[in-house]
Amino acid sequence: MRNFVASTVTTMRASGIRKYFDIANQMEDVVTLGIGQPDFPTPQHITQAGIDSLQAGDTGYTANAGTLALRRAISAHIERLYGASYDPVNQVLVTVGVSEALFLLMKAILEPGDEVLIVEPCFVANEAAVHMAGGVAVSVGTSPEHDFQVTGAELEAKITPRTKAIFISYPNNPTGAILTREHMLQVAQVAEKYDLLVISDEIYERLVYGVEHINFATLPNMMERTVTLSGMSKSYAMTGWRIGYATGPTPIIGAMSKLHQYLIMSAPTTGQVAAIQALQHGEDDVEAMRQEYDRRRRVLVDGFNSLGLTCFEPRGAFYTFPSIASTGMSDDEFCERLLLEERLAVIPGSAFGQSGSGFVRASYASSMENIERALERLTHFMQNHGLLAQAAMQAII
Repeated sequence: MRNFVASTVTTMRASGIRKYFDIANQMEDVVTLGIGQPDFPTPQHITQAGIDSLQAGDTGYTANAGTLALRRAISAHIERLYGASYDPVNQVLVTVGVSEALFLLMKAILEPGDEVLIVEPCFVANEAAVHMAGGVAVSVGTSPEHDFQVTGAELEAKITPRTKAIFISYPNNPTGAILTREHMLQVAQVAEKYDLLVISDEIYERLVYGVEHINFATLPNMMERTVTLSGMSKSYAMTGWRIGYATGPTPIIGAMSKLHQYLIMSAPTTGQVAAIQALQHGEDDVEAMRQEYDRRRRVLVDGFNSLGLTCFEPRGAFYTFPSIASTGMSDDEFCERLLLEERLAVIPGSAFGQSGSGFVRASYASSMENIERALERLTHFMQNHGLLAQAAMQAII
């Protein structure tokens, strides 16, 4: 019998995150810093809003693009934070998480063979979404020497006649990097010069430390050529509610909505109700969680650095991205041995693109108790392999 699986799927790289989850799930007493999910429960008043809607029998479909009440709440939320004004009817689309929004956008803008510049390291789905839509993902690497910030020159060096869009994701998963206004303006200049769309994934926008998040679309002349992706999952601890959204120019949001009509009837009704409550009354919850993430962030970064695993300071999201170069191991080998020997799960940086090789991603969306246990197990691992003295010598050199 012939093979019915499409070659585009067969050749697609499997998620580098799943391998370690699958191994960890078969082991006992695993401490994991690999999950990019808040360990906080959804704030009670947000959950209660969802419960109330269920008990009131609000269990049918909503408008395809999301309830008008939620789209208005999203528009008001963005205007309050950034001063940007979006028409809730034509420029806001509610989706099943940012993942759906990402696929819709790529499918809406790409002709076969069109290229998208993807700044990496980045979330594993970014490149896959381009391929699934028939496009070509062109990686633009960043480095710790520049705090994993992309420059205009690095983007310009990868542009061809087929380039259609630039895809940035700051605050960044997996590095925790942010993009300064100076670097944002460089990206904007390239986009204008070559008439490109900018896709800005800002799902971690509220989780920044000691800096102010800048919404890319608010830069001069960028509103008309930027699609922003965000949602409720990270900032409001609502991953399972599956509410994301896209904002952008009317023609592009309209094209995404057309695809959304056939792919999804509407985002979960209960989640939409809860999202309104979060956007309108959840600021204190966001700030409380952000402060706790900040406390964990400092402990984990200091812990890595003290072990000779050099870690630049992440200023956003809830990830650290230390270098494991001092160990002499590849990131895959390091992660696998650490999991099997010490039952500590982190993710190899190469899962997030070639420029992530030699690093590992460790999330501080985990309790302080787990973070302290993780550092104890990591210290034991380094001692067992004679790596502490070696790391110290590297640091001196």
